[in-house]
Amino acid sequence: ISGYSLVIQARDSGVPPLSSSVTVNVDISDVNDNSPVFTPANYTAVIQENKPVGTSILQLVVTDKDSFHNGPPFTFTILTGNEEEEFSLDPHGILRSAVIFKHMVATEYVLCVQDSGKPQQISHTYIQVKVIEESIHKPTAIPLEIFIVTMEDDFPGGVIGKIHATDQDVYDVLTYTLKSEQKSLFKVNSHDGKIIALGGLDNGKYILNVSVSDGRFQVPIDVVVHVEQLIQEMLQNTVTIRFDNVSPEDFVGLHMHGFRRTLRNAVLSQKQDSLHIISIQPVAGSNQLDMLFAVQMHNGAFYKPAYLIQKLTNARRHLENVIRISAILEKNCSGLDCQEQHCEQSLSIDSHSLMTYSTARISFVCPRFYRNVRCMC
Repeated sequence: ISGYSLVIQARDSGVPPLSSSVTVNVDISDVNDNSPVFTPANYTAVIQENKPVGTSILQLVVTDKDSFHNGPPFTFTILTGNEEEEFSLDPHGILRSAVIFKHMVATEYVLCVQDSGKPQQISHTYIQVKVIEESIHKPTAIPLEIFIVTMEDDFPGGVIGKIHATDQDVYDVLTYTLKSEQKSLFKVNSHDGKIIALGGLDNGKYILNVSVSDGRFQVPIDVVVHVEQLIQEMLQNTVTIRFDNVSPEDFVGLHMHGFRRTLRNAVLSQKQDSLHIISIQPVAGSNQLDMLFAVQMHNGAFYKPAYLIQKLTNARRHLENVIRISAILEKNCSGLDCQEQHCEQSLSIDSHSLMTYSTARISFVCPRFYRNVRCMC
């Protein structure tokens, strides 16, 4: 409790009695009885040889349980270990190099921090700084290909994949960058390599100019993004292939490329025809996976599902050389008893609910879909 507000009344003994009131505010002042706390209690940091003067090595984190006027700003002081003035501490608690190191050493320093209260409280921490050899290995990165399926002009944006990079130098910290001219459409998280697409992507192919750096070497990364926009006629002519015992990530990473090639050979009647994989989605309450696709003719029209199902049935043995097929769904009305009526199935797409299935080499981003079945006269 930081304070109290009291209402005091005085009343005389006359007839009639008279009275008046006054409000008394009582503020509780904080006593500076807590020392600053380092988190963690002690630190270990590294810096490479030949780094320029002023290189940031470590950010100290300090808190104080006392009120704000008895806490920050804190005063940092190096007590021991810095007799050669090789390091400096700024008012924000950032430890920086004050020289260019030319050899590998391990040195321990004792630092203290003071708060702003009266009387001042002091805490100590130990920092071990290791000077290591500069990077000798370049980072290595895996090329990434990203496929995005979205409704027409209705892409909400989001994380579409992640770059996987490694470095044989143990202490290297990798940083990812994207050329500035592409930042209006895409972003790359500099720390973890996640690729973020902004809203409003048009249909087409995008080649991203991405690189990864360990502070000494910079390596380009091949990142290609394919964007395909769905149209309503495409949804009306979809066919579903169902698989057993496969996760979306395993399908994307291990099977999709080969299955797409085999499926294209099975269902395309002419070279100008186009195969569109619309979405993949786990079947609720099971270990099954559904894949939706449609085939477009060279004139822009779409093959009817019945024609595609016949093609699939004839080529099923070849398709299962890639991955076993559980079922080819035709009516998609299982579980609905329409008796004398006709069962009709339609698909709806939630364009604002995107699913991202990402592996080291390939990422597939697609909208969530729902099946709607009803009995028709």
